[in-house]
Amino acid sequence: MSATVTPYEDGPLLLRGDFEIVTPDGDRIEQEGATVALCRCGKSRRKPFCDGTHKLVGFTAPADREKPLS
Repeated sequence: MSATVTPYEDGPLLLRGDFEIVTPDGDRIEQEGATVALCRCGKSRRKPFCDGTHKLVGFTAPADREKPLS
């Protein structure tokens, strides 16, 4: 399997490619298509998938890796 993860500024993680999503118990979570948006704000009603709630709650996060503290 090969996949890419792209974090979007103030939004979800976009997961593209050949992948599967499983619960901590190992149960497979069905997804539609080869691209899904994963929730980063923790407020989605469709977890682990994004439902756009991050916009309503004012979630902020960078698109790139956070800079280490000096």
